[in-house]
Amino acid sequence: MAIGRSKVVIVGAGNVGTALAHQLVIRNTCNDLVLIDRNREKAWAEVTDLRHSMGYYDSKMHVCTGEYPDCADADIVVLAVGVPYREGMTRLDMLEKATVVVSSITRAVMDSGFQGMFLVITNPVDAMTSLVQSISGLPDRKVMGTGTALDSARLRDYLANLIGVDARSLEAMCMGEHGDSQMIPWSQVTVGGKHITDILHDSPERFRHVELDSVREEISKIAYQIVKQKGATNYGIAAVAARMIRAIIRDENIVMPLSVMPHGEYGLSGLYLGLPAVLNGSGIRELVEYHLTEQEQQALLASAAILQEANRKMRQLIARQ
Repeated sequence: MAIGRSKVVIVGAGNVGTALAHQLVIRNTCNDLVLIDRNREKAWAEVTDLRHSMGYYDSKMHVCTGEYPDCADADIVVLAVGVPYREGMTRLDMLEKATVVVSSITRAVMDSGFQGMFLVITNPVDAMTSLVQSISGLPDRKVMGTGTALDSARLRDYLANLIGVDARSLEAMCMGEHGDSQMIPWSQVTVGGKHITDILHDSPERFRHVELDSVREEISKIAYQIVKQKGATNYGIAAVAARMIRAIIRDENIVMPLSVMPHGEYGLSGLYLGLPAVLNGSGIRELVEYHLTEQEQQALLASAAILQEANRKMRQLIARQ
């Protein structure tokens, strides 16, 4: 992407949107940052607080509040709006309310003349990313969600603590739904280049209590535990979105597991789900296709089937609006 002056708009001044704004300011990621929220006073307070912090950061960003017409010349619009959560809900339980909110916001952004990229955080993120692409009409390479990037970070942290190494020494990703049906392609997980199955095999006494199936369940449920104790997850997902934005603005060609639309990869098409993808200044450059085992492929297809059903319900909701 040839960018003279980079501009990012964040829609949503809640826990996630403000944590992301803080990440961008600390890292001096873009030139212009605009925060939009239906509670204008809240947006003003958050922006003012951020600006007061900038004298102590190496940041020359211009940060302000805005309205949807300000999206017209934005390079990236981030949807960080949240919907009410009650204990016991899954991400897919948020589908109905999220559909109403996200469809309205997407239309307002597109009415501005926006032709940049959408980055979707709002849950259920795979379905909402699909919704944004459908309403916006933008190429699917320019519409992406945070997908299973945060789940993958949780997986690396869990395994690093289990094995006793730095999380950055692991190559591990979750795929499929950012939710309860996500899967882990264990055949692709390595620690310092060594396959995790070999590590477990070579140290049976040390890892005798490790069951890989239980690890997947632990990773898929941990967000609910965090929300129960503190009300929201914000730092991890903000770090994911900030990394995506930097990769776009700096044209980095980084591989991340994001909510993307496959075109035949993994035998899938016509939906968004978490898959490893190359992200750069043009958006999603291409998908990375692992050689999954038959069991892993079936787990991915099962997750995709759940998302297809969510998309079907979402289309029905849209038709009734």
